[in-house]
Amino acid sequence: MINSALRFILECEKLKGIERRCRPVGLLRRENSAEHSWSLALMTMTLIPAINPSLDTLRVLKMVILHDIVEIDAGDTFCYGDQGDKAAKEQAAAARIFGLLHESIAPEFIQLWEEFEQGATPEAKFANAMDRLLPLLQNHANSGGAWPEHGISIDQVMSRNRNIEAVSPELWQHVTTLAGEAVAAGWLKS
Repeated sequence: MINSALRFILECEKLKGIERRCRPVGLLRRENSAEHSWSLALMTMTLIPAINPSLDTLRVLKMVILHDIVEIDAGDTFCYGDQGDKAAKEQAAAARIFGLLHESIAPEFIQLWEEFEQGATPEAKFANAMDRLLPLLQNHANSGGAWPEHGISIDQVMSRNRNIEAVSPELWQHVTTLAGEAVAAGWLKS
């Protein structure tokens, strides 16, 4: 069991080589998927007590840590771009990568990944909201970041992040404020 766990851990090191469109705040280079997952874990630990302390924090943490592991094989898909066969690629990646784990561990990891993807449970909804919020915060803090590079509109951003409103109306108010500021600054098209 330890051998398969170590093999899985080393395979997951490859997540550090998967570049995303966003940049870490204040840096010119692109963020990698491992950094993204770490930031989501920090956001989760910080925001659950303020938004919904009844959530199973450990479960949400597991989801945000595992949710992008499939990008090792499937790559990162730009959220405002063509999604193509993303779902099929990610399913195949999940089967291969989680298949490296011992049979006593793999089912839990697969179930957590699927729960995140389906976004139906309160924990998965929160995890998905954090996954949407982080790039918005990064782009805003980086003078628009990837938004002006790709000609993104406020309608696209508001539609993409709408799930945040159901998780936290208060957090949604912050989103609408940031989006409005981004339009005023010329970072988002109106």
